[in-house]
Amino acid sequence: MRIVDRLRAAPYWGVIILLWALGVGLYIYHLISGVTPDRVLFTLPLLELDVYWYGFLIMGGIALGSWVVSALAQEKAEALLHAHVPAAIREQPLVIAPPPSAADAPPQETAGFELPAEIHRHLARQGIHNLGQLLLHWGFNPRAMGLNQAGRAEVGSRLAQHSQLQPAWLDDPPWRQWNPEHVWNGILWCTVLAIVGARLYHVLTPSPSMAALGINSPADYWRNPMQLLNLRNGGLGIFGGLIGGAAGLFIYARRQRMRALPWTDLAGIGVALGQWVGRWGNFFNQELYGRPTNAPWAVSIDPIYRLPAYADVARFHPAFLYESLWNFLAFASLYFLYRRWGQRLRVGDLTALYLVFYAVGRILLEFVRLDSRTLSVGGVALPVATAVSLGIVLLMVLWRVWVRRLPAAA
Repeated sequence: MRIVDRLRAAPYWGVIILLWALGVGLYIYHLISGVTPDRVLFTLPLLELDVYWYGFLIMGGIALGSWVVSALAQEKAEALLHAHVPAAIREQPLVIAPPPSAADAPPQETAGFELPAEIHRHLARQGIHNLGQLLLHWGFNPRAMGLNQAGRAEVGSRLAQHSQLQPAWLDDPPWRQWNPEHVWNGILWCTVLAIVGARLYHVLTPSPSMAALGINSPADYWRNPMQLLNLRNGGLGIFGGLIGGAAGLFIYARRQRMRALPWTDLAGIGVALGQWVGRWGNFFNQELYGRPTNAPWAVSIDPIYRLPAYADVARFHPAFLYESLWNFLAFASLYFLYRRWGQRLRVGDLTALYLVFYAVGRILLEFVRLDSRTLSVGGVALPVATAVSLGIVLLMVLWRVWVRRLPAAA
């Protein structure tokens, strides 16, 4: 397929390419000039509150990842529709039924699914022109089609009377699980709990540099509870964010009476993409930099943002960039595997692979990161993130080995 055709089929690739171009251009400018754009995106005048690039990019990454996941869900739903409903039924056009006054007229053969004129026009405005499209949206959620109660009752009655339609396609179709609106409806649950989880993880594992703010251990946060809510001091921890986001997804799925694990496979693709974007917030904040280096791609950090031990050093490993690129590699790999071998993968495979991918990247990143909290394991000082990552890799491998020993689901 040509690149133009791919962009037309999946327009989010156009946004991804644009972001790549902007990121490369911005970093080249930084390397040439040594200037980092101001961390403040804009200030709310009435509240006198600064809005940072960091938050904007995190939310932008969430939106982009959600867009990709919703598009993939739509494709899965359409694939299930095509697998269960024959083309001869799907392609039946929606046509206007004769008015009641014509009831005594000689019957005429129609080549489509008849609906009252008002309902027909309403569905046409929504891009629903054939029976397959109607079954897809009806299976997602009849109420979301914009029809009033009488309209829904009329459509439901006519669908039930259709001799070629199976009751399961109307009552509980297999494509209901993949309604793309679930992404946008559930993202609030995931985002709020991800922020809570990420903050708690940071509070429980404060970095050594927090000592400058009087935070040496989790207990110091509890002595000053207001600091628990001060996200601008210390920030968020990704592992806690993943746990909180997963909790939000499972809560939403339970409320919707659908399986959560299949959604985590798609969510892993979107999260990796979102992390690729969000990590650039660390660039604007001049944080998440690594050990000093004179490499040509080294990031320049202004004196005010340097750790005290490195006050006289200006150039560091761009740890944020390494993690951002690793996250994009994870996204591209998961996306390719899903596209190429999605039918062969078991539910949970992509979830486990995403977690292993991120954990391995985090282990590698700890070799250049500064300001990592450590713990003693067998007398060896080990970064907390490395210990957690090793645990994740082990758990994911054991989980998938155990699943592979089970018979495949029908």
